[in-house]
Amino acid sequence: MNPDGAGRRPPTAQQFVLAELRRAITTGRLRPGAPIRQDALAEELQVSRVPLREALKTLEGEGLVTHQAHKGYCVATLSLDDLREVYRIRELLEEEAVRRAVARLTDADLDRLEAAQDDVERAAAAGDVLAMATANRLFHMTVFDCAGMPRLARLIRTLWDATDAYRSMYYGDGGNRERVVKEHRATLDALRRRAADEAVATLNVHRDHAVTKLESLLPASP
Repeated sequence: MNPDGAGRRPPTAQQFVLAELRRAITTGRLRPGAPIRQDALAEELQVSRVPLREALKTLEGEGLVTHQAHKGYCVATLSLDDLREVYRIRELLEEEAVRRAVARLTDADLDRLEAAQDDVERAAAAGDVLAMATANRLFHMTVFDCAGMPRLARLIRTLWDATDAYRSMYYGDGGNRERVVKEHRATLDALRRRAADEAVATLNVHRDHAVTKLESLLPASP
């Protein structure tokens, strides 16, 4: 028995397909608006159409893909208004989460944040978009989970899911990766000092930079 796999159940076909589709969207291999060719994907992933359809239904429920009659599934697109609304709601919810988290942070929590930040910086330096997106998400969600409000954390995760398809566009630029690293360091410094107002302000700037960059990539609302 492999000790590294002890206690782990292998993923079901649907879980496997879901993970692969998320990866394709997060890395930008499947771009916003791109059609999802089910036959080609089923062949590539060596699965039947059944788990593929179930995974697509899950992603549709999360707003990551859309379905149109006679056209099939495609990666969801956002308008400027969609993006601004998502980030505005994030701002409101994440401020509450950060303030709650600051009051509860332990040294162990800070150690986990440090480790996540190390991963962010390694991925940024290597230009590894998927690894950076994964580490970035872990960094932020660790903060939000420290708030001790699991329903709030789930709502925030749903909002993050809605913009996953665009994150690779942002991280694809070296200047943006450097900015993320610096803003994370400033946030981590504020959290170490339990400076809630400063942490909130730093994260607000962090989000605003992302919105400004992404606005140029999105179509204006009709």
